[in-house]
Amino acid sequence: MDPTAKRAAYDDPVTLAVPGGRLTLDASSVDAAADEIRRQAREYREGSRTAFDLSVRYPDGFTGRVMGAMATIPYGETRTYGDIAEDLDSAPQSVGAACGRNPVPLIVPCHRVVAAEGLGGFSAEGGPELKRRLLEHERSDSVQVTLDEAGGDRDGTEGSGPDEDCGENR
Repeated sequence: MDPTAKRAAYDDPVTLAVPGGRLTLDASSVDAAADEIRRQAREYREGSRTAFDLSVRYPDGFTGRVMGAMATIPYGETRTYGDIAEDLDSAPQSVGAACGRNPVPLIVPCHRVVAAEGLGGFSAEGGPELKRRLLEHERSDSVQVTLDEAGGDRDGTEGSGPDEDCGENR
């Protein structure tokens, strides 16, 4: 790789084809070139990659702590907003809001964080339906829900409808 292309610092987001749809990332949070990000996303989509090998800069504060917790959830597994909230001595709604601010969904797998009673929201275009497809792609047996059971509002908290905003740094 060309060393001058090492760090992605884009004004424009990077859009990736993923199982069931597309995701838009704020690639300025990732220390890699767009081509490398796309290559790893393609490998994920094809089933040959279960983890991303990219250096991600987490924001300061609570959102960064939640992103760090999300990054530890293995491929094919899920945790609830409440599980992460308990680990961080916080509330599930706060964890959901932080998930909704994740600028790099898929790379930091916010789709693996689910509600206690269903799927929960998802901040990327495609909302809970795309989240369900990503979890199915990863063959997660720990969440068996229909889209009708999914909940979440625009800031990523459990509640009334799908998330549509793709993060604060978009």
